[in-house]
Amino acid sequence: MTTYDAIVIGAGHNGLVTACYLAKAGLKTLVVEKNDWIGGAAVSRSLYPNFTYSNCSYVSSLLRPEIMRDLELPKHGLQILPYEGGAVFTRDGDYLAMYRNHEANRREFARFSKRDAEAYDRYSRDIMRHCRFIRPLLMRTPPDPTSFKPRDLQELLFIGRKFWDLTENEMYEMVRFWTMSISDYLDEYFETDVIKAYLAVSAIIGTALGPMSPGSAYVLLHHYMGDVDGNIGAWGYARGGMGAITQAMSKSLMAAGGEIRAGKGVDHVLVENGRAVGVVLDDGSEIRGRLVVSNMDVKRTFLKCVAEKELPPGFVKQVKNFKIRGSSGKVNIALDGVPRFPALPADSPCIKGDLHFTDSIERMEKAYDDWKAGLWSRDPFLDTMIPTMIDPTMAPPGKHFMSVFVQYCPPKIEGGEWTDAERDAFGQTVINQINDYAPGFKDLVLHAEVRTPRELENEVGLTEGNIFQGELTFDQLLFNRPVPGAAQYRSPIAGLWMCGSSTHPGGGVMGAPGRNAAAEILRDLKSPAKMSEPYAVL
Repeated sequence: MTTYDAIVIGAGHNGLVTACYLAKAGLKTLVVEKNDWIGGAAVSRSLYPNFTYSNCSYVSSLLRPEIMRDLELPKHGLQILPYEGGAVFTRDGDYLAMYRNHEANRREFARFSKRDAEAYDRYSRDIMRHCRFIRPLLMRTPPDPTSFKPRDLQELLFIGRKFWDLTENEMYEMVRFWTMSISDYLDEYFETDVIKAYLAVSAIIGTALGPMSPGSAYVLLHHYMGDVDGNIGAWGYARGGMGAITQAMSKSLMAAGGEIRAGKGVDHVLVENGRAVGVVLDDGSEIRGRLVVSNMDVKRTFLKCVAEKELPPGFVKQVKNFKIRGSSGKVNIALDGVPRFPALPADSPCIKGDLHFTDSIERMEKAYDDWKAGLWSRDPFLDTMIPTMIDPTMAPPGKHFMSVFVQYCPPKIEGGEWTDAERDAFGQTVINQINDYAPGFKDLVLHAEVRTPRELENEVGLTEGNIFQGELTFDQLLFNRPVPGAAQYRSPIAGLWMCGSSTHPGGGVMGAPGRNAAAEILRDLKSPAKMSEPYAVL
């Protein structure tokens, strides 16, 4: 029987990143994936003839450039195509255009409010200051504040120095920002509903919070910390769909000598004498490894794949209390042509970016109220994109693929399981809203794939369909992610590690959790104190 140095559970992007770094360091590395395809939520699939769907994640920005360089992803075929701006359609037939150019945005804001155009400079400056504080922490292991280990003390000092570099007023603003709602935050800068609605979007994507919920401001910052070609906050499409990212990672892994086995679900982690020594697959077969790394979320890892007797009781309780609440759905649509939005000029570049139909924070909050009642939103927020306007490889000539990300969509309907009829009705709600702003849209629909949290959990393995593997609230960040005392990618079981988005710094197609986990694993393997342990192979 082959014994691997490392077995990674799950071929999502973080699992592949971890595996790549371990394989490049010389470890005999295996990735096991339950699906017949790889990629997790970063996947491209052909679900309608000659069309390619990014059927879960749909845009790229957060993927760390350091990881792209280290793994040579462009060499393995990855190309990110930046897009310019987007638009919010208003109920009165107007629209707010948004661009990646700051001055163009100021001019557009001035069309609605000169005061808001002036405030936009101050808003952009303050948001960038928050980004500069957080970005250096993304690729660092969070310190344990209860530890007196030199590395933890050094990391605490690193964060402390960054905080003390702020002015007194900036310190106050930093703490307020991390804990306040995006609605309250934007009220301090802007007066126009549609402008605030557009800027609030990144604060609600993928989270079970409304725009008026405390803590939603940080979620906006999380989405602002990416870049495309060095342009901070820019977004783009992966050519060929989001699966192009994980396909490039898989090629990097195989080039480093790693191995992937698809269609091999893990039933449980094999633990002997308090140490992880491999995995047992769904078919009952065993694969032995000196260490096991889970790319699954923290609940799926420890409540479904590890026997409770192997874990400290307090840890199990903390895992059960970790907040993973599904709030999102997805509708992927094959179109017979380009939808016509009467509000947009015929030559507007905005159609190549993200299109929204919710023109006030109040409408977003009402959509959230439906979610709290256990219903999908009757007037949902839609993040709508047509990537084939830039990437023609995803559809036949003259045809287009539309990706629609939906807030809010509950994991259960009034406490009960989703039915297929309810799923279809949810999808129709989404299509009806688009048709309201693009008359004749329904006639262009060739095929629609509708995904609720039920599908996201059953197919992708995301508990409750939560795309971040756990909410990005202040109580679940840094040394509290996923739980205090287990926030450095290690678990209470020797040889069992975590590398998914349940760990710092959280969700999105970022890769930082996977890279950080690999760094900690390799650091332990190089430590003389660890060399006598069974999984020390370097």
